[in-house]
Amino acid sequence: MSTSPGESYDVAVLGAGPAGLAATVASRASGARTALVDAGTRVGGQFWRHRDGDDGSGHHHWPELTRLRAAVAGPDLLGGHAVWHVERTGSGFTLHTTTTVDGRSVPRRIRCRTLVVATGAYDRQLPFPGWTLPGVYTAGGAQALLKGHGVAVGRRVVVAGTGPFLLPVAAGLADAGTEVVGVFEAGAPTGFARHPAAVLANVGKLAEGAGYARTLLRHRVPYRTRTAVIAAHGGGDGVDAVTVARLDAGWNVRPGTERVLECDAVAVGYGFTPQLEIPLQLGCATRLDADGSLVAVADDRQQASEPDVFLAGEVCGVGGAALSLVEGQLAGLHAAHGPLDPGVLARLRRRRDRLRAFATAMHDAHPVPTGWTHWLTGDTTVCRCEEVPVSAIRAAVTELGATEARTVKLLARPGMGLCQGRVCGYATAGLVARECGRAVTAQDLLGTASRPIAQPVTLGSVAAGMDPTDDLPEDR
Repeated sequence: MSTSPGESYDVAVLGAGPAGLAATVASRASGARTALVDAGTRVGGQFWRHRDGDDGSGHHHWPELTRLRAAVAGPDLLGGHAVWHVERTGSGFTLHTTTTVDGRSVPRRIRCRTLVVATGAYDRQLPFPGWTLPGVYTAGGAQALLKGHGVAVGRRVVVAGTGPFLLPVAAGLADAGTEVVGVFEAGAPTGFARHPAAVLANVGKLAEGAGYARTLLRHRVPYRTRTAVIAAHGGGDGVDAVTVARLDAGWNVRPGTERVLECDAVAVGYGFTPQLEIPLQLGCATRLDADGSLVAVADDRQQASEPDVFLAGEVCGVGGAALSLVEGQLAGLHAAHGPLDPGVLARLRRRRDRLRAFATAMHDAHPVPTGWTHWLTGDTTVCRCEEVPVSAIRAAVTELGATEARTVKLLARPGMGLCQGRVCGYATAGLVARECGRAVTAQDLLGTASRPIAQPVTLGSVAAGMDPTDDLPEDR
């Protein structure tokens, strides 16, 4: 699965999850030569993460993956290609990637006329005392280990955070033989009742949730709402207990409700953060979505604010695999610039709108209020890479006069380490806004999301990939 430097395509699709797979199939069906580019060697993304020989047990909609995987197979499936930068050229776009050949990192270029960005999202984290201990995982990390390697993160696991994603994580661990101490949902899913039309229009979602609930019931896993892990305890060997507490609607701890639970692992997730490095490199407009995350703006055709850039899946709003599949189809059809069937487009758009309405209801039912900032102590680490505590971030605001996250980054270094703010960016923005007495804005999150390098790359690979004709006017 490789390509020669500078090979050209009509369409390049970034990301081989549900959105990217659907976009690739739709684009190719329209007659466009389409490359599917992904850093992983297996297609499926996080939703369909799997091992060699996986029979689909434990996966939802496995036949759909089987169909899509067969349809995208071939020399234009470019797995193991990490795209670290995309630039617009006079003839379209140039993707700068690295791949491994004979154990060496080799730079490669892929050129295309039209681009579909379907890079997905990763776990959004909130810090709490002890969250840096060994054995504290993101919910997505726990699921990835289980799906991709058959490894459970522990023997006695606490699952906590907010959102429906906690259910499949806990159900998967329980089915794998792990003792799940409990699922602690910080919010109250009863918020779905405020959106009856969206819920009734997506009864399949209810059935899926009911399936997870039956699994938890069968394994006698407690499910507690308005409850959160507010601290983890342990030492050099890892976590050995957590403190959970009841919360009010603003996520402030109800005094006297704290209790300690023994465990050897914790899986925590507070929704997802879209991967926007590529859209931001290309100057695409962004906005603050209903769940408080920064997303790229897509129009009715799934086109970004920049011409010939199309978006699908979580980059334009977290909404799940079914929505990603529909958006991927729409993006692929329009990106191919081929003939379009009005009836097909209308059907896809209706389905997209129905699923997007459910996503909005989900976000409304699982907000992230500011009360989590009160769980923190001054020495709680916010930026793990640079070991920046809460006190340093607060001092940057109260003593040095910072008023937004980017300035705090320059003064106190959160987001300056290896992950470049992917883990701590949201929390830093939330803490800064709280200290300034206001809500988080899109500009706050933009200050921690813009990265000129989307994937880790060596300077040697950058130098080896330099093209001496790059600066010629005719290449622009």
